[in-house]
Amino acid sequence: MTAEVVPTAAALVIGNEILSGKVQDTNSRDLALLLRRLGVRLEKILVIPDDRSQIAASVAHLSKCHDWVFTSGGVGPTHDDVTIEAVSDAFGVRTVTDEVTADLIRAHYGARCTDGHLRMALVPEGANLDVTESVRWPTIRMHNTFVLPGIPEVFRMKLAVVEAVIGRHRPFVSHAVYTNMDEGHLKPLLDAVVALFPDIDVGSYPTWTDARFRTKLTFDGLDERAVLDAKNAFLATLPSGEPQWMEP
Repeated sequence: MTAEVVPTAAALVIGNEILSGKVQDTNSRDLALLLRRLGVRLEKILVIPDDRSQIAASVAHLSKCHDWVFTSGGVGPTHDDVTIEAVSDAFGVRTVTDEVTADLIRAHYGARCTDGHLRMALVPEGANLDVTESVRWPTIRMHNTFVLPGIPEVFRMKLAVVEAVIGRHRPFVSHAVYTNMDEGHLKPLLDAVVALFPDIDVGSYPTWTDARFRTKLTFDGLDERAVLDAKNAFLATLPSGEPQWMEP
């Protein structure tokens, strides 16, 4: 039987404010959760500054190594918003004004519209401008690279467009088990399950602050039957009477 091909993705989080700790990135987590539901494996998240050459080099590299790339940040009207020009550089095209977007901006701002506002109509030449019935403001996509805003509320809104373009593959399945055992005692049990189920991603996450459990174990994969088999194989090895609970 031919192995299932799982699309891959990478995220490029852009902004000096992320690297300085002034702003906490939540966009990459929202993206990761969506991609798991869509059956796309997010393989890499990079955080880089508002530097045109670094953005261009990263996009050029990631777009060749992954089925999908997502940038977050650097698409506003100010001096540090250089992502559009950098993506243009990555694909060797000019940066041009999209007149449809420019008209939308003029209509939105009316007499208050400035040249700064119109900078947000810049796109890489030849880019797709994706819309849906619910999200009419264009989302820029250059080949396999989505150029998304950094503002979390707007980023989340644009994810509906991402889902419409990518479509749904078989989603990842995850089951969790919580125990009062520490990782040192769990290691041989987990090693045995990993050896028996190499296609299942087994994770171990200890906590120091939750009085209900000491370690959360997760079992992830595309085949729910195999995920459940791996989880049950692990449960069968727990010492008798070991407190544990599960969640789907």
